[in-house]
Amino acid sequence: MSGPTAQTSTRRRRPSQAERRARSRGALLESAARGLSRCGYGNLRLEEVARDAGYTRGALYHQFKDKEDLALAVIDWVDENWRREVGDPAKLEPDPVGELMALARGHAVFCRRDVARVVMALRMEFSGRDHAVGRRLQRASEGGVKRIARLVEAGRRDGSIPPGPPATAVARAFLGALEGAVIELAGRPPHDEVLAARAVAGVLRVDVEGSGAR
Repeated sequence: MSGPTAQTSTRRRRPSQAERRARSRGALLESAARGLSRCGYGNLRLEEVARDAGYTRGALYHQFKDKEDLALAVIDWVDENWRREVGDPAKLEPDPVGELMALARGHAVFCRRDVARVVMALRMEFSGRDHAVGRRLQRASEGGVKRIARLVEAGRRDGSIPPGPPATAVARAFLGALEGAVIELAGRPPHDEVLAARAVAGVLRVDVEGSGAR
């Protein structure tokens, strides 16, 4: 009798306060990311974010001070998901060009989700403005530029990427081409992935056999 009772007790264990808080925070962040992706920061309504997540506005304010605090948390949340789903897997590629192509294809796949385009939407809204959200976006962007520039330099050292403009300039062009392709082709798989890879291959001036970039 003790066995089944113990199993029933385990199955019925109530989530801890920390678990409930984490669950509500995740739901609110995902809802806010969808809202920011669709309508931008200026038009985001916190009561709609809370309602779409299945919570009250009071629950949202229990987790976040205001809209700015929520947007900053969303940027970090999207960045963490991107690193786990795109950035980290790309590091498993055996060479610089392979990693760069994996980043491009993975980013296109990631951006098929509503929550993924939030960074693009916010960057357009806060470009050239001195605002906490813009500064957080800039830091995240600079991290990507540095990673891609390092890979470009590594590819030039091993001969897989031809010489050309400074690696940092190439990295910025890489990101511009990638984001442009993904924005224009959002929701059109598998063409978004294939053409994103082709776009960055053109920036790098590489011919990637069998990568999907041809």
